[in-house]
Amino acid sequence: MKGTYLGEFEEIVLLTVAVLKESAYGNAILDEISVRTHRQINLSAVHSALHRLEKKGFLKSRRGEPTAVRGGKRKKYYEITPFGIKALHDIRELREGLWTSLGGVALDKSNL
Repeated sequence: MKGTYLGEFEEIVLLTVAVLKESAYGNAILDEISVRTHRQINLSAVHSALHRLEKKGFLKSRRGEPTAVRGGKRKKYYEITPFGIKALHDIRELREGLWTSLGGVALDKSNL
């Protein structure tokens, strides 16, 4: 997995960008993560993760059209790259392999 390491939050952000497709921008990503995880997330944390993911080559970005609602500012939209898709497949494969190795005995939900 060298070169495709993802932290937990980065993985969630990357998956959320993939889910939102062409609607993936900062606030939309924040809202989707908050709804799905039931956690309060800071927009700055999302932006930091997006920046790291783009720097690693997992995402690419583009600017949308300026809007009056945003005072003429343009939204920055994100899209997952083929390298990002590979990273998600790699981490999924790793996690599934570990879960399979447990055999269902070690983490019995009835003990919660």
